Amino acid sequence: LQNLAVYGVLFIAACLVIGFLLAVFIDQKVRGEGLLRTIFLYPYAMSFVATGLVWQWVLNPESGLQHAVQQLGWSSFSFEWIIDPDKVIYTVALAGVWQASGLVMALMLAGLRGIDDEIWKAARLDGIPAWRVYLQIVLPMLAPTVATVFVLLFTGVVKVFDSVVSMTQGGPGTASDVPAKFIMDHLFGRANIAL
Repeated sequence: LQNLAVYGVLFIAACLVIGFLLAVFIDQKVRGEGLLRTIFLYPYAMSFVATGLVWQWVLNPESGLQHAVQQLGWSSFSFEWIIDPDKVIYTVALAGVWQASGLVMALMLAGLRGIDDEIWKAARLDGIPAWRVYLQIVLPMLAPTVATVFVLLFTGVVKVFDSVVSMTQGGPGTASDVPAKFIMDHLFGRANIAL
């Protein structure tokens, strides 16, 4: 449960922040908006197992990011989070955030596009800085969208299983074990062998 709580807080907070910032960026009428939306949303189309396996390979100290950076000359570089029991749940959260932020971006962008342009014009006429408009006007108007996103992300947290199994098998030890994996292990694993 502690692993699930850590994962949940990190996953939901990071997805909300990153997704909102990506939506704000794309809402600025940038060139190649369609391509950027596709790139940001693509990870969500991948299966959680594929995502977990890719991140397992990227974070593998012997063949992934750490090895690549050390080959570039930084021999003291160390990034062994996936094998560190105190940090492994953060790697699972990182993979989850990478996968779900695009969905949050798409939903937030839809909400941003629903805000009347007259509000922006009035804020510009009053000389209100953009960050303040987003914080005090836009975010309260996006409350239904944020609530929807929160429910979707919370549901994803409760049923996190695939990425844990494909990345860490719940290890090292039980450092990244979550309730869904625990239930599956005991429902279809050791507990039913004698039946």
